[in-house]
Amino acid sequence: MSKDMLMWDETIFRNPEILELDHVPEYFAHRDSQLQSLKFTLRPAARGMRPLNCLISGPPGTGKTTAIKKVFAELQEHVKNVVFVKVNCQIDSTRFAVMAKIYENLLKVSPPSSGVSFGKVFQKVVNHLIASDKILVVALDDINYLFHEGHADEVMYSLLRAHEQYTGARIGVIAIVSDTGAMYKFDPRVGSVFLPEEIAFPRYEYGELQDIINNRVYHAFFPHVVPSEVQEKIVEYTDLTGDLRIGIDLLKRAGLNAERKASRTVSIEDVEKAYEASRLLHLCRSIVSLNEHEKTLLRLIAQGKDPQTGELYKEFHEITQLGYTRFYELVQKLNALQYIDADFSGKGMRGRTRIIKTRYNPADILHCLEK
Repeated sequence: MSKDMLMWDETIFRNPEILELDHVPEYFAHRDSQLQSLKFTLRPAARGMRPLNCLISGPPGTGKTTAIKKVFAELQEHVKNVVFVKVNCQIDSTRFAVMAKIYENLLKVSPPSSGVSFGKVFQKVVNHLIASDKILVVALDDINYLFHEGHADEVMYSLLRAHEQYTGARIGVIAIVSDTGAMYKFDPRVGSVFLPEEIAFPRYEYGELQDIINNRVYHAFFPHVVPSEVQEKIVEYTDLTGDLRIGIDLLKRAGLNAERKASRTVSIEDVEKAYEASRLLHLCRSIVSLNEHEKTLLRLIAQGKDPQTGELYKEFHEITQLGYTRFYELVQKLNALQYIDADFSGKGMRGRTRIIKTRYNPADILHCLEK
């Protein structure tokens, strides 16, 4: 057997867990100022006061979630009177789901799934905080997903004004917004009490991506497994998308491709093959969070040839039996999330007809919908 071939029980991965997307790396470079700003907003909680509220913004894959996880883990070790809760709003995308997640973290049990109102669950959360003399810090990750049905304002308003209704309640909120091109604005009554410290996470620069990718390679693989030209190709692809998570996923998939061939080294060919899957990572992860009606509408748009609104609604109604108002709301949501472009053509009997098309390659959207 060639010395370049792996035995069946050998691997090129030294620490494969470093390439998992939910891994919190020890080496978290190029985000020092953001980490310090985040710690500053939470410092009052260590002294028994309500923390400052915070708005974190930046494109996907720029370290926002990892920063929250690192700071929460660090402070949890030193501060015993503060409860830190991170809610993934892409998964928990209603006001009840958000409050249920907070309830679970505090009371270590899930609230009843039916017959209990948002208000009741929230009341139990606040009463528990007061009785146990705890301060709550909630990070609403990807809060974008709460805006479309009006849940963001309700959740924020309840949390931020809790101390007005319940004496002794101490709650701080960190809202994490992914820049997707759409601007999200809170209701004025929320804005008047939110008053956040704003922390921006810009795209990583090319040299920063090189440093991070090279560090992951060093710790995840055995020496000499990923040649320098292969690392550079991965950095190029990562810079192309601007999303570090794609680069990390690319490393993992390219390594698995090499192992499939029983190779001791990762090649450019392994990377090229892996990129086809990795480049759709963010799109597929976000499409998963859509409900069935939203997926149905997106599928119809991707399958059509730039359908006009009337034709599209007719098809959608036949499948879902939903009315035009709800259909129009879903079109607006998919447009705001940047899956589609809904433009007026200037044609039509009653003025302008809306032409709807996907912003991504329709084949890519259909691929993610089938997963």
